[in-house]
Amino acid sequence: MRRADRLFQIIQILRRGRGPHTADAIAAELETSKRTVYRDIATLMGQRVPIRGEAGVGYVLEGGFDLPPLMLTPDEIEAAVLGAQWVAVRGGDPVLARAAQDLAAKILTAVPERLRPLILDPAVHGPNPYTPSAPDGLDLSAVRQAIHAGRKLHLRYRAEDGRESERKIWPIAIGYLDYARLLVAWCELRADFRHFRADRVIEATFLDERHPERPAILRARWRRSQQQA
Repeated sequence: MRRADRLFQIIQILRRGRGPHTADAIAAELETSKRTVYRDIATLMGQRVPIRGEAGVGYVLEGGFDLPPLMLTPDEIEAAVLGAQWVAVRGGDPVLARAAQDLAAKILTAVPERLRPLILDPAVHGPNPYTPSAPDGLDLSAVRQAIHAGRKLHLRYRAEDGRESERKIWPIAIGYLDYARLLVAWCELRADFRHFRADRVIEATFLDERHPERPAILRARWRRSQQQA
């Protein structure tokens, strides 16, 4: 690997996680020596890249620094293309589908000419189009907006056994599965987190009422509950 590429990859590694990255871990990923990592870190710091840390403890990239957003490697381009293909076919959200197509077009215009075949004639291909067993009972684009705004929803919902119920929920995430979309939410009726299949929603009302918790905090609590289950 060229030294310039290695320096770029070190910054990418540091951008990837929130905690410190040790020289051992960086060296293992780049298949080089710790001594080389130490030298490269010193070079980056000398170029005023805001890296904080020390040998034996680990390194973090402080805020306020970023690389040009489209300095993408071939692997990153193929990952983006594959993700865009999946969203366009399986996302169940026409707004996201258009955004995925726009993303691929923007990458195409921004990358060097030699990398454009990775987008125009990709070696990776997403899933084939499919017809779900039942259409989603609510607008997933509007759900995403409600999640970002921290607003509640009122649902009429049909469970797997056919029983219907009405719920007031605090939506926090949408799970995209091969067979369905799942709405992750705090349910006021059950006083707990629940998963609602979008194709089992009979009716959805988007409320102006805000719930009292930040969505990020609720998502963290939900992840902990899933780990403990």
